[in-house]
Amino acid sequence: MAGYWDGPEGEQCPQRTWLATRVGAAAGLVGAAYRIILLRPGSALAALQTAAADSVTMATLGAVFGLSTCLSAQVREEPEDPLNYFIGGCTAGAVLGARAHSYLTGTTACLGFGITAALMKIGNQEGWRLTGPPKL
Repeated sequence: MAGYWDGPEGEQCPQRTWLATRVGAAAGLVGAAYRIILLRPGSALAALQTAAADSVTMATLGAVFGLSTCLSAQVREEPEDPLNYFIGGCTAGAVLGARAHSYLTGTTACLGFGITAALMKIGNQEGWRLTGPPKL
């Protein structure tokens, strides 16, 4: 998501949403591949339906995250606030809960996605690194 962090937050919402949608679709395809390999659907059509459903769901979550993060940055007029990312992650989690027809899934995903997204934003702001040599 190199292009996602380029430029100020709250601007270029269509480009950010499109990038988040593509990342979500790619993650959905990878997850669907693992699901198909592990659970072995009965036919090729069932495998195709599984892949399509998983990819569309994840692409939708990416689009919802990208759009709600960008719009909350515009509405709140605080573009660099990690709360915008929490709002985006929580909104995506609520959509996942609606897709699963489960309040518990939506609440858990809201908190999990929101906290993870906020930590990603904080880490990006403070220069946290997951790989590579430490900065001394």
